[in-house]
Amino acid sequence: MQSANMLLRKIVRSSALPFAAQHGMKKDLFLLSRTLSLSLCLKQDKSCEPSEKLDLDEWKKVMKSGLQEEVSETVSEPKELSSLAAARETLEMWRLAGRAVPEKMSEDQLKTFMECPSKSAKKKYLKFLHLKELYKKNDKRKAEEKREKKLEAQDQASKTDEIKKSPFVCLWSSTMDKAYNWRAAQSMIFGQPLVFDMSYEKEMSVREVTNTVRQLVLSESCNRRSVDPFHIHFCNFKDDSLYEREFIKHYGEAWNKLLITVTDQCYTEIFPKDKLIYLTADSPKVMKTFDHDKIYIVGSMVDKSIKTGVSLARAKRLGLETAALPLEKYLLWNTGAKNLTLDQMMHILLTLKDTADWKKALEFVPKRKYCGFVNKPVKELKKTLDLINTLKLGKGREKLEKQFVKNYPKRYKLK
Repeated sequence: MQSANMLLRKIVRSSALPFAAQHGMKKDLFLLSRTLSLSLCLKQDKSCEPSEKLDLDEWKKVMKSGLQEEVSETVSEPKELSSLAAARETLEMWRLAGRAVPEKMSEDQLKTFMECPSKSAKKKYLKFLHLKELYKKNDKRKAEEKREKKLEAQDQASKTDEIKKSPFVCLWSSTMDKAYNWRAAQSMIFGQPLVFDMSYEKEMSVREVTNTVRQLVLSESCNRRSVDPFHIHFCNFKDDSLYEREFIKHYGEAWNKLLITVTDQCYTEIFPKDKLIYLTADSPKVMKTFDHDKIYIVGSMVDKSIKTGVSLARAKRLGLETAALPLEKYLLWNTGAKNLTLDQMMHILLTLKDTADWKKALEFVPKRKYCGFVNKPVKELKKTLDLINTLKLGKGREKLEKQFVKNYPKRYKLK
């Protein structure tokens, strides 16, 4: 009898509950079906065991709570799944409409999307996820490009190593180095001296000193490869200075083997003053021709703030002759200061020494600083430049000039 009751309970639980959950039946029907089926079982149990009593109220409470849990479990899962599917369909519609929607979204992101309180909040959240996805794709693309470039660089390096290891290239480079060194050694005996004044360390920052040394390294390599190199002198060079530390970084052990003269003495103690000419852009005198009997001095200074008059003042204190390159005489100067880098000065002086042609020498001036070479008299060129500046600036320049003439008639005269 007990086994029959248990079988009846299983049949009721397996058949009535799912059917009711699918067709939306009320909870009272569950209770009624269970009470009817179980009442029959209880009546039959009473016939067998009349002494046993059962509290129906407590039994109803227990059955009602169990029924609510089972129904909630069976009904909540389809609702959640249906809401996620609806959210995915909404996202697909927005994607087809051309809105900023990410391509992939996890379930947690979908739940966060559904919990957004308004439509604008949902759009902002989707835009955030879309941008995040784009950033990830961009980073991945950059990493792949970087990896490809690295592989290409390794391939090129391997090819260059193979070329360098070839016996012909090794023989050619060694013979050329010997030829360059032989010229530099000859210049130390017979060459024209060129002095670099190394006394400007206090006037520069660490970065400016680094740039100065880099330009001096380029100047030395350019001089060593020229047909008729200068005998380079680094004067006023202090031991354990910032100059020396930067040179050692660049040259390493080859610093002590360079075919140049490095001394802590001043150039006035080594050479006669009447042969020294200090090249500075602040000089009132203009250099007309290159003199092979003179010794030119170049200040080893790179100043980002354009400190005017520093090298000119030093030359005047020492009582030396000064000169400036004739940039305005040969070039239509446009913008910028007339200061050149040390390697540009080296190129210009070497070209002047070899060819004595100012046009060839001044080709090493950066082309952003001038419009072209002078082909007309200077007065006509000034008029054309004034006309160009007037057209660039407009009528405001003319008004300012007229106002300036009224205020200062003696200092300024209109042509």
